[in-house]
Amino acid sequence: MAQALTSREVQQAWSALIEDTRTAVLLTMQNGRPYGSHAPYVFGSDWTNAYLHLSRLAFHTQHLLADPHMSLFIAEPDGPGKNPLALRRINLMGQAAPLSSDAPSYGEIKERYLSRFPEAEMMFGFGDFALWELQLEDAHFVLGFGQAFVSTAAVPTRWVHQKVDRPAARKD
Repeated sequence: MAQALTSREVQQAWSALIEDTRTAVLLTMQNGRPYGSHAPYVFGSDWTNAYLHLSRLAFHTQHLLADPHMSLFIAEPDGPGKNPLALRRINLMGQAAPLSSDAPSYGEIKERYLSRFPEAEMMFGFGDFALWELQLEDAHFVLGFGQAFVSTAAVPTRWVHQKVDRPAARKD
């Protein structure tokens, strides 16, 4: 049986995952179907706000302009000697919107992004690129078999062990 973890331990595992993994899969909706693309990211002070630097020419940006609902999936890379069923992974769900260059947080987010991805500096000068803010509402974090946790934006540092609702047994 898996060891019970505290919210603090889960929070530390989340922090380690985003430190170790610099790109995510951004899932957007294209004509009612999910569409995934790889995207570098940075986070705000917790998991409830993430930031991407996206080109208006990219399909995922066009999808977000049509429907802001999205998911950001971050997973520990697989590799030799690793158990693929025990890889850390998190699925974050919410909505996305461009971050105005007039927003009070814009400079800090741009600096944080360029600190993590210095090679992106020249793209900040391209007219079709913009920072996007992902306002994330729900998180599902899996640390391996029997170690799945959920959190909500209302209390982002509280991680609750996932419970599956099972339909009541039928009595015939």
